[in-house]
Amino acid sequence: MSRPGAKCWLVLSFLLAGTASAAVNQAAPLPGDPAQLLNRADGDESSNIAEFNAILRKLSDPSIKLSSEQQLYRSYLKAREVIFHGDFKAAIPMMEAIADQSTNPVLAFRANATIVDLLVTQSRYEDAFERLDPLLVQLPKMTEQRARIQVLGVASQLYLEAGQYDLAANYAEQLLHESGSAKSSCIAWYYRMDALVRGGHVETSGAQLHDGMDACGRAGDVLIADMFESVVARFDIQRGQHAEAIALLSSNYTQVQSKLYPPVIADFDELLALAYWKTGDVVRAKDFALRVISNNKGIGGVYSESTATAYRILYEIEKSGGDLGAALAYHEKYMIADKGYLDDVSAKVLAYQIVKQKVLAKKLQIDELDKKNKILTLQEELDHKAAETSRLYIALLLLVLASIGLWTYRVKRSQLRFMKLARRDGLTGIFNRQHFVDEAEQQLQYCRKSARDACMLLIDLDHFKAVNDTHGHEVGDRVLRRAVEACQKHLRSTDIFGRLGGEEFGILLPDCTLDQAHSRAEQIRLAIATADGSESAPGILISASFGVAVTTRSGYELRDLFIHADEALYRAKREGRNRVSVANHPECA
Repeated sequence: MSRPGAKCWLVLSFLLAGTASAAVNQAAPLPGDPAQLLNRADGDESSNIAEFNAILRKLSDPSIKLSSEQQLYRSYLKAREVIFHGDFKAAIPMMEAIADQSTNPVLAFRANATIVDLLVTQSRYEDAFERLDPLLVQLPKMTEQRARIQVLGVASQLYLEAGQYDLAANYAEQLLHESGSAKSSCIAWYYRMDALVRGGHVETSGAQLHDGMDACGRAGDVLIADMFESVVARFDIQRGQHAEAIALLSSNYTQVQSKLYPPVIADFDELLALAYWKTGDVVRAKDFALRVISNNKGIGGVYSESTATAYRILYEIEKSGGDLGAALAYHEKYMIADKGYLDDVSAKVLAYQIVKQKVLAKKLQIDELDKKNKILTLQEELDHKAAETSRLYIALLLLVLASIGLWTYRVKRSQLRFMKLARRDGLTGIFNRQHFVDEAEQQLQYCRKSARDACMLLIDLDHFKAVNDTHGHEVGDRVLRRAVEACQKHLRSTDIFGRLGGEEFGILLPDCTLDQAHSRAEQIRLAIATADGSESAPGILISASFGVAVTTRSGYELRDLFIHADEALYRAKREGRNRVSVANHPECA
């Protein structure tokens, strides 16, 4: 499922702010007291825009006398009006001025929370995390309900975007407990269940989905309910219940289209394309995949997860149908969209880790300064004591400083570990697709400059879907790890090995001729077919098909090597699987 776009993100924040506002009689005449006017307008822009505009006009009347703090409150509402009309960039300095000038801690708190939302719309993720951190520190002391709900919602969304699903679920749980309305409860359930489903907590998710659906049903807001239903459908697809997902999405599809809200429509189209593809209905799968691409072009979602998924499905459909030209075209678009999406996700994850380490480093600096101050104080006191006692204290303090140095060293190691995790596939431990592409492109440039041959092996496990369908995903995961271990026994230290997606793997063999690559591919194929599965997956035999491409025929561009190796892999599948096929393209100039 695609992550919410800029406008979708802020719509959820506005809905939360509106649900936390005090209940008023919308038909009642506008009060004359400035404080009452300001309070009534707060949150109106998402539920009663006409009254909101009327109140702003009345507050701008010279006859209405506002205190300096009330003027800032009015500026805050005007900035929210600018946001509501889509000018996110212009709203940032307006909110920053309010946060800096206001002496009201609640107003400053809410302005800073809104700035976090706005920074995300501008892809300024590191700034957003740096602005959020002090808000979370202040949160336990903040008692005003609207401010608390706003920050809890912002934290849930931002951590969800950064892949910190446990943190997102925790803040969503806190938001759920503090919600004062059915609508805010529904939004909290949406954040929580999306985090649990994406975090792989399948059992926890299934037990709580019905509670979330009931809450969204009581809320009476179709937009939020539709967003929650997309989470439920994603959960059904993860469990292999494709028919249930199709039924849920189809029953609400007309309603979603009537709302004319592109991000939610794109979610439904993506999930329907995925579900129909899984059930073998390629006609409907292709139709909904094309809808995703068309819809996302109109809302700037060219590099979204849903676009990459759509191109991947179209590529698989055309490949299985034998239209290699169309398949290759879709594969190239898939690689571009997938790389763009992964770059955005990596930027969010990296921003989170950088800010986390900055906060920790700052704390260590403060601790170190505090220790040094204590050392100076003790040294002054030690001047009045015996020399032996003085040496003992200094030795102890040096030990403290040594422990701080050790802790700083461990923090640095932790940073390096985070960088390593960002490059590895979580299941198998080998390179993920993005890092494989980066490393392979660098190695190919080196081979080009040094006039060395290089070969690309593409590996696809045969009938792997049947293993998942028959024995479950847990057994399927063990089969994948077994295959990876079999491959690694035949790799050199210079070879680049990565998981490209699902049951597909890639190996770049630098300084390797075609004959050598073919021989090594046969060794790896045999190793996979004869790997001992008595412990990991007893009784399950696996095999793999291989496609081989060489730079002397395909050139040194990674894209061309991928395409030619994929053609060879497809030919190996057609000729019976469990074999090695070599790309037969003419030699490149």
